[in-house]
Amino acid sequence: MSEENFSTTSHLHVVSTTSEIDQVQTAAGSGMTSSSRGAEFYFQCAVVIIGVVGAAANALIVYAMIASDQHKKQLLIFNQNIFDLCSCLLL
Repeated sequence: MSEENFSTTSHLHVVSTTSEIDQVQTAAGSGMTSSSRGAEFYFQCAVVIIGVVGAAANALIVYAMIASDQHKKQLLIFNQNIFDLCSCLLL
């Protein structure tokens, strides 16, 4: 009978220790998540800004090359601007 009380007591001690560890990990995890969300938000904003500015700049260059008939003479530069424009739009 004393063996049952000992195993139950030790089992309860392990359970309470595990819940304390979970609470500490949850408290530490929430602090890291909020700072990581801030960095992630700024990174996503930077990606959107780079995509929009890049797409506008490349579209302007492609338009200027087509308007001045330079896209026939400078074929490699024209194709590079088209590829860059597509990548900015997909970004």
